[in-house]
Order: sequence, then C-alpha cells, then structure tokens
Amino acid sequence: MLEDCKNAQERWGGVHQLIDRWLAERRALLTNFRELQDACDADLEALNKARIDAFSELLMDYISAGHFEVYPQLRAEAEAFDDNAALALADSLLQRLDMSTELVLAFDEDYASATRCEYHMARLPAWLDRLQKGLTERFSLEDRLIGRLHAAHAPDAASAELHAGTSSPGV
Repeated sequence: MLEDCKNAQERWGGVHQLIDRWLAERRALLTNFRELQDACDADLEALNKARIDAFSELLMDYISAGHFEVYPQLRAEAEAFDDNAALALADSLLQRLDMSTELVLAFDEDYASATRCEYHMARLPAWLDRLQKGLTERFSLEDRLIGRLHAAHAPDAASAELHAGTSSPGV
C-alpha cells in the first residue's frame, strides 16, 4: 500500500495544496497502519488503547478530510469545468467509497471505549486485515477520482487539447 501511495503522490503532488496535504495524511496513516500491524503481530496483548486510538484518530481524520474537504473540492472543480462525465464518475466512485467509510466507522466504534477495546482486542488482527482490503480499494478509487479530474482540468491538458484542436485538419 505504501508503494501505491508514493506513486499517487508523485502523480498528483503539486496539483493543489489540499490534495497534497491529504496525500501526506494518507502516507502518515499507512505508516501508522503498518506499525500497528507489526505491533499486533509481535505481541497483541501488549497493545493498549492509546496506540489503537492514535491509529483510529488518523483514520477518522483522513476519511473526514476526504468527505468534507477533498471530494467536494473535486466535484466543484468538475462543475466549474462543466464536466458531466467527471461528475458521473464522481457520483459512482463516491457511492463505492461509502462502503469503506462504513467499515472505518465500525472499526472506530468497536475500539471507542476502554471496555469495548478490551472486548474486541482479540479481533484486532482480523480487523486490520479487513481495513487493509477496504483502504486499498478506497485509495484506488480516490486516485481514479483525482486522476480523472486532474487529467481533464490540468492547465497542461487544456493547453494540449487546445493545440491539438487547432492543428487538426479542417479547422
């Protein structure tokens, strides 16, 4: 997952400060996720709620930033360019992203209190496996959303399209 994040950051970095910050949060989330997996594999009984809370906070912040900052910004960009195809794709992808959001919310709920955390501790490795699958799909969907809007609305893409249109026969 970290390798994919690096590629995404290389592709989309610099497009917009909001996306840059969000991709940096994704990288921090993935680093923390890997550390939690390693700690879980090393000694599950040694894990404490504070460690799980730190991961859960990063996870919730990342998901919230997507839903309340990044996705609306990307939709606004597509609307500004009157890009109905991008809006249709955004609607489709956002519905699929809701599934992983529900997964994240369920994880956060299971580990919300000390009592619940203790009760669900034995399930943590299985939870992390589920989260890994859900987040991998989520990141792929988010990258498609960013990529579609970036490709269509980047100044270089618009300039290339304009030049291509003026150099075509019959213009």
